[in-house]
Amino acid sequence: MSFNQDHLGIIQAKLSSGETASTCHEASLMQGCVCASRILALVEHEGEWALFIFISSRMPPEVFTDLAIERVIPIDNDFKCEIDAGEQSVDVYVNSRKLKLLFKMIPSIKTNNFVSEIMRSMEDLTKRRDPPPEFQWLHKYSGSSTSSRNKTDCESATTDITEDDASKEKMLDLDSPDIVVSRHSVAQGANPIAARENVIQHQMSLKENDYTYTQILRVFIGTWNVNGLPPTSSLTPWLASDMEPPDIYAVGFQELDLSKEAFLFNDTPREEEWRRSVIAALHPGANYKQVALVRLVGMMLILLVQEKHEKHVRNAAFETVGTGIMGKMGNKGGVAIRMEIHNTSMCFVNSHLAAHVEEFERRNQDYHDICSRLSFSKFSPPKVIDKHDQIYWLGDLNYRITEMEPRIVRDLISHNSLGALLECDQLNRQRSQKNVFSGYREGPITFKPTYKYDPGTDDWDSSEKNRAPAWCDRILWKGDGMDQKEYRSHPILRTSDHKPVSAMFESQVRVIDVVKYRRVHEEVLKKLDKLENEFLPQVTVDNTEIIFDVVRYLEAQSQELIIANTGQVPVQFGFIKKPDDSKFCKEWLNIDPAVSFIMPGEKCDVKLEVCVDKKSASKLNCGEDKLYDILVLHLEGGKDIFITVTGNYERSCFGSSIEALVHISVPVREISIGRLVELEKGEPPGGMEPYPIPKEIWFLVDHLYRHGLKKQNLFLLPGLNSELIAIRNWLDNGSSEPLPGSLHSIAEALLLLLESTAEPIVPFNLHSVCLGAASNYLQCKQIVMQELPEYRKNVFLYLCFFLQELLSHANENGLDAKTLATVFGGIFLRDPPRLSARGRGNLTAMDRKKASFVYHFLVNDLSDYVTSKVLHLGPTT
Repeated sequence: MSFNQDHLGIIQAKLSSGETASTCHEASLMQGCVCASRILALVEHEGEWALFIFISSRMPPEVFTDLAIERVIPIDNDFKCEIDAGEQSVDVYVNSRKLKLLFKMIPSIKTNNFVSEIMRSMEDLTKRRDPPPEFQWLHKYSGSSTSSRNKTDCESATTDITEDDASKEKMLDLDSPDIVVSRHSVAQGANPIAARENVIQHQMSLKENDYTYTQILRVFIGTWNVNGLPPTSSLTPWLASDMEPPDIYAVGFQELDLSKEAFLFNDTPREEEWRRSVIAALHPGANYKQVALVRLVGMMLILLVQEKHEKHVRNAAFETVGTGIMGKMGNKGGVAIRMEIHNTSMCFVNSHLAAHVEEFERRNQDYHDICSRLSFSKFSPPKVIDKHDQIYWLGDLNYRITEMEPRIVRDLISHNSLGALLECDQLNRQRSQKNVFSGYREGPITFKPTYKYDPGTDDWDSSEKNRAPAWCDRILWKGDGMDQKEYRSHPILRTSDHKPVSAMFESQVRVIDVVKYRRVHEEVLKKLDKLENEFLPQVTVDNTEIIFDVVRYLEAQSQELIIANTGQVPVQFGFIKKPDDSKFCKEWLNIDPAVSFIMPGEKCDVKLEVCVDKKSASKLNCGEDKLYDILVLHLEGGKDIFITVTGNYERSCFGSSIEALVHISVPVREISIGRLVELEKGEPPGGMEPYPIPKEIWFLVDHLYRHGLKKQNLFLLPGLNSELIAIRNWLDNGSSEPLPGSLHSIAEALLLLLESTAEPIVPFNLHSVCLGAASNYLQCKQIVMQELPEYRKNVFLYLCFFLQELLSHANENGLDAKTLATVFGGIFLRDPPRLSARGRGNLTAMDRKKASFVYHFLVNDLSDYVTSKVLHLGPTT
């Protein structure tokens, strides 16, 4: 339910003169085993802010008499608001002194705006230069004449709270001393039972003090950009510089290996060299066990714990995100490891962000990409970085010092005037503007900039580039109970052009008393079971037949399905797979959210998106699949509802086989669906001589041959989606106009066209044969000339011939045979869909073999292969 200006006006009428309600929003307040609807309003009076919580006799309220003020919370120095944004709900935790409240809101732009306003009011308080606010204007709501700074009356339930029959009914109180709820109101749906898992989780978190105690662990965080160099000296001055041994080590490296081999195949001997150096330099006062190691190209992170803590570590996992070329290659990006130690979850992120002084916005984007794309997929739902109790973020963040000449920077450093430099530090400026690392903290920087030095020395950069010194290497943290004791650099280590940095934390972890935990858990379950048994879930859906318009390749369409809870208890729903199906929906359909819960009287808008891409197009083109699916909507504890999804797919050359395309002399859209299906089934038309290669491939390659031979990074940088759609239309419909789109978009369109076929250029049945022959050029040549089907052989040779032309202009375009062989190796030798688990476990070796196979045809003379003049590149005659 969305609140508009009319509702804000109703709330305003409830307030006194001089008080202004700036924004309002509906939320569900977790109270024991129930969720109760509330209206929250942010109210301002002479520069002081407070959060008002209203009960309404009906939703939405129509007149101000519908509202009763339940609680008023001053936004002062004790006020805390934390957000946990998930796919199904936004959890807003409000804490003030001993008060702890949890509100659940539906994810939306209005929710984001409301939460942002609360955060802004908290920020206004931090900027206030006047004496601390006294909130005299709130006394009338609490009935107290005592300053709220000295007494918590302003946070107590007010005397005008009324709920129907509240005084007549037996109250349901699950250890919630401030608020009690009528059982009658639960039965009427006014205060629904919350979804079971949420209730248990929330109740156990509220009672955490009843079954846990706090233990302090020393956490060492280290980061070093090693400039592609091997370890040349002991790391002890960096890793064991403290008197007491750390309980936990998180050690991160960047630029572990700068070779092209590492970049293309994510494989390097440096991983083991640096790992051994770390193990050898750990504090001698304790024994350590490795929890996990993760590496993406040059970024590596090692997590270790003292041997005595190993048995208390659970659910360790690691993930990587590349933000480099094509959004996946890992020359830049992040790696992360998470674990739970006792009852506290920790996440460690090591990142290497975009370089160059002027690229701070790209660094910001890299940070946000890592935050949005990095999730630990072994959990359901996947855990994102922010959903951890403690987060440690380290790495070469690459933020520089701006608006100063290198000479001035060095002069200020020599006079130890670090404060003036830190004011010009890009990271400090971007954080102050809330552009990055919102909610994170960083300790005071008292050490010299850690970049850039002449390797092997303590001298600033003396190269021609003359880079200004900067604090590129940083450590930040987020969470409660984290106390940074040290933040320093270690200039004695001179291997790299960076100096290593470390921080030592004393962090509180919550340790579970197992006996107490079981007792509390059983109490919660008993109370919840008793309440749940009284009610059953009921929903209605607005449409059980979803019909999409004409669907085209790479053009997503979406519709919304509205699921309304018409019962008296919350409903947990989820789409489930049908018998004999591996997934709950077909690959061209995406459902968001696929699992959620709905409060009584509320609804959930489910987005159904259809998008045909390279994975699904071929099945639709050949008639193996169609845009038709039956979804099973399952209600936990209730019935199943069946929903059909249909649409018409407009066939395209994308997804068509090589064999079908060579027999089509006109644009694909000019032939009937039935004829295209016949061609896909291997029924060629009579009276037409097929082309040696599909005309669509020729159009794309010919354009690149004419205009793109000298283009930098061709086949390495992505195109624009809008241009890819324009290129698709040009190919499918035919046009006398020039081929649209940039060279990068046309190059990507060629890769997409090749990737969207049901089988790759090298058929799946030859996949292992080619990999086995990859080291022998004569065997590879024999396979291509004797084993490949005719038209695929033509396409393979035609493209290799074109790639050789590209390489003949390597001085202008910067390409090399190894890079192109790696890109096209994955295209020509696409992995079979049912590749065994054993095969997937050795993907790096397979990628090397694919590249080796193609490499032969990029560096050897192909003139004796090409006999048909159609395969020669250049203008048509």
